Amino acid sequence: MTEPMDPTADQNANRSVGTIFSPYRHFTREEWAQLRADTPLTLTIDDLKRLQSINDPISLEEVIAIYLPLSRLLALYVAATQGLFKATQRFLGADDGKVPYIIGVAGSVAVGKSTTARVLQALLSRWPNTPKVDLITTDGFLLPNAQLERDDLMDRKGFPESYDTNKLLRFLSEVKAGKMHVEAPVYSHLTYDVLPGQTVSVDRPDILIVEGVNVLLPSRLPRDGKETPFVSDFFDFSVYLDADEDLLEKWYVARFTRLRSTAFRDPRSYFQKYADLSDREAETTARSIWKRINLRNLHENILPTRARASLILTKGSSHRIEEVALRKL
Repeated sequence: MTEPMDPTADQNANRSVGTIFSPYRHFTREEWAQLRADTPLTLTIDDLKRLQSINDPISLEEVIAIYLPLSRLLALYVAATQGLFKATQRFLGADDGKVPYIIGVAGSVAVGKSTTARVLQALLSRWPNTPKVDLITTDGFLLPNAQLERDDLMDRKGFPESYDTNKLLRFLSEVKAGKMHVEAPVYSHLTYDVLPGQTVSVDRPDILIVEGVNVLLPSRLPRDGKETPFVSDFFDFSVYLDADEDLLEKWYVARFTRLRSTAFRDPRSYFQKYADLSDREAETTARSIWKRINLRNLHENILPTRARASLILTKGSSHRIEEVALRKL
């Protein structure tokens, strides 16, 4: 006669197996902060004020504890990659010029990707071997609103089908090939649309940071074995910003409410219709948008890519990063 199954024992065993075979090395905030070593702080309070996004507070203490160790690690990775590239060039007898190191930054709406990307850009540009660090967001590769409206995709803006993925892949391919003056389209968060005829030039930087909600999402695998590139194929390193869903919703609602008295009041703003909402109406509207669009995108497309990142930064209630998970090499 067999003993009855103990579901608790099975759950504990599964957790133990998951820990043993996890591709990540996990650090508490304090453990990660110790990896800063003697990396100097090169940002000031005024620098941070310019870099942070609305409703995404970041302190010098956060930079010291989280971003200085990360910039030190990335500086080591970039130097190693540069050395490997030069060795490969010598082996092939090639002279392909400089190839940028590309870093992807992913995560949900309202998690603070923009601030993280800008802080990394500022810190990495102060390392001697990477003085030129460019930053682009995938928002510029969204399809124009007119096309999204025509295809009934406005409520799926930010979902994979709302991007001109071929244009983004072409851009990354040219940048990674070392091409000079590669143009990327520009997006306006004020008009909530791509700006026609406006571009930003990326000219062979040492590092390119690519920020966007779905940058780690794989393409659909082909059935015939043909080459199908993913956006993340061009990344040398990737960061995923993580937080509980309740916190993300809270931060999104707070940002929406704050924008009523600032950007929404601009006559050019796509969201001007929300400027005069009462506090209760604004909260109800923001929660509806969050659940109908952003939460669905998080569940269907963004969160499933978390385990593909090189580094996962997990935020707590005050936007402080409380845990760091670094993929093992």
